[in-house]
Amino acid sequence: MIPEAAQPPIKIALMGAGTFARDAHLPSLLNLGPLFEIVAVYSRTAAAADALAARVPYAVETVTDQGDLLARPDVEAVDIVLPIAALPSAILRSLRAGKHVLSEKPIAPTVVEGEALLEQCRAAAPVWMVGENWRYEEAFLRAAEIVHSGEIGEPVACHWAVTTPITPQNKYFQSAWRRDGSFPGGFLVDGGVHHIAAMRLILGEIAEVTAHATQHDPSLPPADTLTATLRFESGALGSYTVTYAAAAPWPPLLHIIGTHGALAVQRREVTVTAGGDTRLIECSGFDGIEKELAAFAAAIRQGAAHRNSPQEALQDLAVMEALLLAASSGASVKPPRYAPRPAA
Repeated sequence: MIPEAAQPPIKIALMGAGTFARDAHLPSLLNLGPLFEIVAVYSRTAAAADALAARVPYAVETVTDQGDLLARPDVEAVDIVLPIAALPSAILRSLRAGKHVLSEKPIAPTVVEGEALLEQCRAAAPVWMVGENWRYEEAFLRAAEIVHSGEIGEPVACHWAVTTPITPQNKYFQSAWRRDGSFPGGFLVDGGVHHIAAMRLILGEIAEVTAHATQHDPSLPPADTLTATLRFESGALGSYTVTYAAAAPWPPLLHIIGTHGALAVQRREVTVTAGGDTRLIECSGFDGIEKELAAFAAAIRQGAAHRNSPQEALQDLAVMEALLLAASSGASVKPPRYAPRPAA
């Protein structure tokens, strides 16, 4: 339960009316009613904006021009849920208009565009979070606490195999922009930044990668399957395999092996083996968007710290871009470093 806000709700506009705005962001904002009041919905098409606004249980205006939306004095913040190629310009316009911004991941289509966006927005005063709901999922946070506590000893290796078939029956297949080549990597990047964020949260920075990628389904360009080796700054080694072209019957567990134990984590649960005992930790799950939006509100109203800085998002993308480069070149690649280094 989110406590009742001590201050007036943040007047927020939804910028984007697609699948993820409808199924994830809008319900989360409504659940956080004491913290947010939706005052407008933007989409390029009036029909899409009207359809999303109709799901709000109070009167909400619809807008089809970004400039008109950002000129409104009643809009304090915008929740940008647009196609990846459209994110940089919408973020820049919103911050320059003085609006607080939560923008969906990845930060930009490419690292170069992300770097430019950071530079252009460096002097902006409003809060800017880049959505990464997996950094707010309880299971990954608990796994990070266990690893950082030393309970399983020094991490030695990890393994993650993820199978998420994107067939015509999958609702995200219907988002044509995810398959039209408007940003590098396709589903490998769109989904992969989640996986990179979780591994970085739990195991720290990824220093070097090698990879191979293939395309099995012609409708999922430019590649739909990737397997990689990872070297973490800690010295731990990892393997990461993901495919959007096929399914498997087992759950997508991230396994981490340490010198004194091991753990396996997926959304909603962590299994830990240490000291001869095994325990299962059940966690909440699939609520990371609501939690990151609550953190967004706290950052706006109280100046509270949050986990989803643009630098963290750029680091997630830099690792994914390094994986794509390693797969195309056949060479190992060291991702550039954007996330702050921990204090000594």
